[in-house]
Amino acid sequence: MNQYPILDRVNSPQDVKSLNRKELKELCVEIRKFLVEQVSKTGGHLASNLGVVELTIALHRVFDTPWDSIIWDVGHQCYTHKIITGRKDQFDTLRQPGGLGGFPKPEESPHDAFIAGHSSTSISAAYAISRANQMRGSNSHAIAVIGDGAFTGGMAYEALNNAGRSRTNLIIVLNHNAMSISRNVGAFARYLTTIRLQPGYLRLKDHTETVLDHIPLVGKPVKRVVQSSKAALKNALYHSTFFEEMGFTYIGPVDGHDLKALEKAFVQAKILCRPVFVHVETTKGKGYEFAEKNPLIYHGISKFDVETGNPDLPEEDSFSVVFGNYLTELADHDDKICAITAAMKQGTGLTPFCSKHRNRFFDVGIAEQHAVTFAAGLASKEYIPVFAVYSTFLQRAYDQILHDAAIERLHVVLAVDRAGLVGDDGETHQGVYDIAYLTSIPGVTVYSPTTNEELKAQLYKAIYETEGVVAIRYPRGCDKKIYRSQNPSADYLFLDERGKNLAISYGRIFHDLYAVNQKGHFGALLKLNKINPLSDELVEKISAYHDIIFFEEVEQNGSIGEHLLLQLNQLGWRGSFRSVSLPNGFFKQGKVPQMLKEYRLDQEGMAEILREEWETK
Repeated sequence: MNQYPILDRVNSPQDVKSLNRKELKELCVEIRKFLVEQVSKTGGHLASNLGVVELTIALHRVFDTPWDSIIWDVGHQCYTHKIITGRKDQFDTLRQPGGLGGFPKPEESPHDAFIAGHSSTSISAAYAISRANQMRGSNSHAIAVIGDGAFTGGMAYEALNNAGRSRTNLIIVLNHNAMSISRNVGAFARYLTTIRLQPGYLRLKDHTETVLDHIPLVGKPVKRVVQSSKAALKNALYHSTFFEEMGFTYIGPVDGHDLKALEKAFVQAKILCRPVFVHVETTKGKGYEFAEKNPLIYHGISKFDVETGNPDLPEEDSFSVVFGNYLTELADHDDKICAITAAMKQGTGLTPFCSKHRNRFFDVGIAEQHAVTFAAGLASKEYIPVFAVYSTFLQRAYDQILHDAAIERLHVVLAVDRAGLVGDDGETHQGVYDIAYLTSIPGVTVYSPTTNEELKAQLYKAIYETEGVVAIRYPRGCDKKIYRSQNPSADYLFLDERGKNLAISYGRIFHDLYAVNQKGHFGALLKLNKINPLSDELVEKISAYHDIIFFEEVEQNGSIGEHLLLQLNQLGWRGSFRSVSLPNGFFKQGKVPQMLKEYRLDQEGMAEILREEWETK
């Protein structure tokens, strides 16, 4: 029996336009079933996608992609869009090497108007596209679909301020589900709730116009008078919305699971031919009980059992968990320690801190720039702020690290999670650039632990023994427990000292380099714990070796090996130096072990390189 009789007929947006109401309702059911089945096998962003099924279908029934451009903010709500635009047969490759990406990718389909792996960018992109359309004489529309979580990012307000009075065919669809990754925080979230709880104006307006349409002779003239004074009516009954003050025509709130209401709202927005704001309310995880009850766990999830909903939960001793538990322990004895997150409390391990020290825990929303400057402000009053953030998202706050924290030597601690290759989320989320941008800022100290013990020791040093901006970068996952820390607090350690050959590494891949050298005894090892700055004393010791190979899980440009080679050259060192790192560029999704193997940063690859360089000399 065919379990997807309607969905199997949908291979393009045109197929969706041809369905009747009954078929559309069944299509929504089938898409949710399909999403749960597929994501349970590959992992991915489930709850957010279950929430926008009707919204996506309505958009594709009213608009015509790629003629019209739909820009998905963050992008982890684009799965239904991918299904409708001819990619459902590839869903078993979702987030797999060479398969479908988990976010919109113009290189993947002409229906994907703009790449989106980070939040709060859609309005800027959509406004620019609407301006480009206007300049080239096109009447096509640009539609930004943005969640209320992404609206906590300041870039969204910058774009609103710029776009509102532009007179372009720009439509902003606010997907209001009260969630980003963690539950939304702040005044804007409360404001949206206020709007949701006061829909009286729109109901009264629709009812009044319907009644007037049915009054002979005088009905239509009176309706025109009412319409001409609607601003005053709205202000009296409902007050003007923030979005209208910014220059947008506001439509909503609209039930995000009512296809008919959604289509009506989008048609209204389309015919206005000016900037319009459509406020849609959805339920994250809609249609799958486990995801509805716990959208946080099912936001980004690994493989899981469909019947029980049981997911593969994060390891109990992951670096994130070890970090969060130890920071909480330190804060138990020091009321100056504060923790900051940008809507990632659970992902960064800060749940225990929040539970025990709520008055010193700050979730600023998806606003990494604000988070860093906020941390700098706390530091200026002698508090010790620790901002836990994924490497890929810290990129967004480069200027704040440099200008607001580093220049004044303010003591801000950055706990840089998901450093290195991250795998499934692909090029928008790889944490391989943080060393290049952090080490470019004067006065920034960077630590990189290999073991749980080193992570705790380095966190203590970052908080109590290191001045200025301090970053501790660690990968997703757990301590491999191959190398056992001999001195967790040391800035560096020389191991197996012999001969003139030296292999250097740090972080996660040092485990494998250590294992290789234990087996092959290729030469001396240098383990870096403090990777920036490298002291003159250390560089002097390194210069005693003639052949050096440096293994790093970062992009080569701006790598620690690059910095080291410059320092060695300044000493007049003339030995042989080989840097084994990631090539300069972007890295598509894949499994981390396979990616490390591809770039010869696994045990086998390192052993081959050491043999090539040293056994032949």
